[in-house]
Amino acid sequence: MEQVLGEIRIAYSDPDINALLKSADPTGGVFTRHFNQSEEFFVKLPEPFTVPSFSIHHDVRLREPSDDYRTSFRALATELIERLPSVFAGLTHMFDPAETLRPCFFQVYRIGEQSYLYLMRLDLVFKPQSHQVVEKGSNDRSPVYQTRDLVIEADVIPLSSVVRTESKLEGFGIQQLISDTWIGETGRGYFVQGIWLDTELTKFFSKLFVPKGKRMYPYFPVTSKYRTITHAVVGLTDEARRRAVPFLHRVQRFLLPNLDEIQEVLKGHEFSEDLETFERIKGTVPAEWLAAWDDFKLDVYLNEQEMKEYELASSF
Repeated sequence: MEQVLGEIRIAYSDPDINALLKSADPTGGVFTRHFNQSEEFFVKLPEPFTVPSFSIHHDVRLREPSDDYRTSFRALATELIERLPSVFAGLTHMFDPAETLRPCFFQVYRIGEQSYLYLMRLDLVFKPQSHQVVEKGSNDRSPVYQTRDLVIEADVIPLSSVVRTESKLEGFGIQQLISDTWIGETGRGYFVQGIWLDTELTKFFSKLFVPKGKRMYPYFPVTSKYRTITHAVVGLTDEARRRAVPFLHRVQRFLLPNLDEIQEVLKGHEFSEDLETFERIKGTVPAEWLAAWDDFKLDVYLNEQEMKEYELASSF
């Protein structure tokens, strides 16, 4: 995906997978929702599923997947759609040649003249702490593994355009509302690290719209991605997605008049709820927006590896 250019291009969409998606039950599937210590969001299934081996290398100039990839992913997608139909119902498959182990599914929504993209990525990268090897991988291929955990990154993204050629959907232009978030480097030699504002902006945005003192970590609902304001979605069903879109619509319009000031403040200060700018803007957030998060609850527990995880304990 050409995120730097503010574009998301549809390189390839599997017709067989899309046929399954159209018939998926929007109310079916049993799963729970969690975050791990790395702040990744994932769903846990009652029984393990098997992730097949994929070629690790793919020439990004090749816009379509190989036959081997297409066959392997089609089998996996079929199982996941059958077991998690409400997560996938209504979506369309999209192949990203730059990140073949993070396949995408999407849906477009509109509010008035404004379009929004719901983009869901599956993370199929092998993780030793939560995945059980069935067949070892190599330098060229990922291992076959089993797991109950499916890591998902789901966002609502504001669009500036929906690109079509006749009746074919070609891609999307992102409505980039935020200036370049690169502000410099720290460290020397091999230890040089880039400094971006995205993390601080995400903290600022998210803390604005939840009640003061409400425990939300590691979930940040309003995020800075793709040089715009996005909403990280944890309600994965069609009904929940339809609630997520107007939430971002309201948030975006609320933040727009304050964006330049927020960015300037964070270029000189780490985020703190004591920042004068934050306190002033927070005081203007409608009370009913804050109350919408009252039922949100995360329970903390230790998993089988004695690592901290968080389960979403409400129906939010």
